[in-house]
Amino acid sequence: MTVERMIPAKRLVWALATAGVLGAATGALAMQGAKTALTKVSGSDTVVASAATTAPVTATAAAAAPTTLTMPDFATIAARQGGAVVNISVTGSTKVANSGIQRRMPIDEDDPFYEFFRRFQIPGQPGQGGQREMPVRGQGSGFIVSADGIILTNAHVVRDAKDVTVKLTDRREFTAKVLGSDPKTDVAVLKIEAKNLPVVQLGATKDLRVGEWVLAIGSPFGFENSVSAGVVSAKGRALPQESFVPFIQTDVAINPGNSGGPLFNARGEVVGINSQIYSQSGGYQGLSFAIPIEVANRVRQQIEKGGKAQHARLGIVIQDVNQGFADSFKLDKPEGALVASVEEGSPGAKAGLRSGDVILKLDGQPIVASSDLPAMLGQATPGETVKLEIWRQGKRETLGAKLGDASEKPAQLADADEAAGTGQPKLGLALRPLQPEERREGGAREGLLVQEAQGPAANAGVRPGDVLLAINGTPVSSVEQVRKVVADSGKSVALLVQRGRDKIFLPVKLG
Repeated sequence: MTVERMIPAKRLVWALATAGVLGAATGALAMQGAKTALTKVSGSDTVVASAATTAPVTATAAAAAPTTLTMPDFATIAARQGGAVVNISVTGSTKVANSGIQRRMPIDEDDPFYEFFRRFQIPGQPGQGGQREMPVRGQGSGFIVSADGIILTNAHVVRDAKDVTVKLTDRREFTAKVLGSDPKTDVAVLKIEAKNLPVVQLGATKDLRVGEWVLAIGSPFGFENSVSAGVVSAKGRALPQESFVPFIQTDVAINPGNSGGPLFNARGEVVGINSQIYSQSGGYQGLSFAIPIEVANRVRQQIEKGGKAQHARLGIVIQDVNQGFADSFKLDKPEGALVASVEEGSPGAKAGLRSGDVILKLDGQPIVASSDLPAMLGQATPGETVKLEIWRQGKRETLGAKLGDASEKPAQLADADEAAGTGQPKLGLALRPLQPEERREGGAREGLLVQEAQGPAANAGVRPGDVLLAINGTPVSSVEQVRKVVADSGKSVALLVQRGRDKIFLPVKLG
């Protein structure tokens, strides 16, 4: 299951270093920015000791006594683990459209305009339309996880690569084979033919605490084996279009070229793979994101076993639960994943999920933001049965769902960027029953056609031509029923509307 939340436009950037067309630095691939849920962390008097210390340093129980913080021994971590960090260079090609520019690129590299033409990708032949292959070069990082040459890195580092070269710290170079790549988690597994290689020690993110020191080693901008340090800013971050990964957020300086490199905890154990940065410039701006090592290991095991990774699928479209939805569904607080639609015949449908349900927990794990659900499902296996705790019609229920395979059918997305409204005492909708031909054309079995939308409904995003299917989870079949439901509602209602083939919930404040 893939779910995307609509969010304010910012930028998240792949940290694929110095990747370019014909060798020119292109910066990075832009993504939409993330609006993530806050993670609450309990305080603790225990602090992490130096990597050379065998036991943690504990503060005295006396409230007035000062706490002594011991900095991790970054030099020891870098010396012991740095040898297993590698530089990755890739060459490949991508198809680009011909620009039609009737100029030729200088052949002589001494020509003063050669670098200009090369950097700005001006073609060497007159444009004839259509597409052509354009060489691509790039660099990234990785780390050795087995002495016989298994390496973990990012999927985007080796995307479209024809040749992959791995360079060790002792200057040896090897041609690597891509055993497999999983774009959903951005993890790739490489293999080089070598023996007795240095390997990193793997840790666990469950033991990682917000505020704990972490260390990154990689090749930012091609500067091999560069070390940077910071702290864990948050855990379990969900990013748009990356719904299968609960990212570790840090303030470690990560730049293009660090992609695929390891993130170490204060004990010198790898807890993540550096993958993305938040940036409006393409460079580091204080927010970095790493893939938890458990996610990477799961993908690695699947790729080594079968050549590809599998992901579980529930077959539903979900939205965030904001305060308007919480008020409409009588929830104590705006948490959970609101089910906007359920695909017919999907695992969710077979489990009994319905539009209007709010999924509160999966196998006992609370779902705070809707993005938590796909991140949890991303760690499950197709065929596995999970327990869903839901909120339906004002009470809690429990359902069991046998998960499907995400590769069986493309996921659907809910368009919820207009789910907002301002309060007026009326709903502001002119409705009429659907005609038989409208039911056939639109695929709606029930509901009322929106002829006109004004006031609160229009402000919430309801449009003429939408089909109103339900209010507060109750299916509607007549205008009189709508009036009654609205009259009996509190300060807001949640409208389920069908727009084309999509179904979305829109909260409307009534004043």
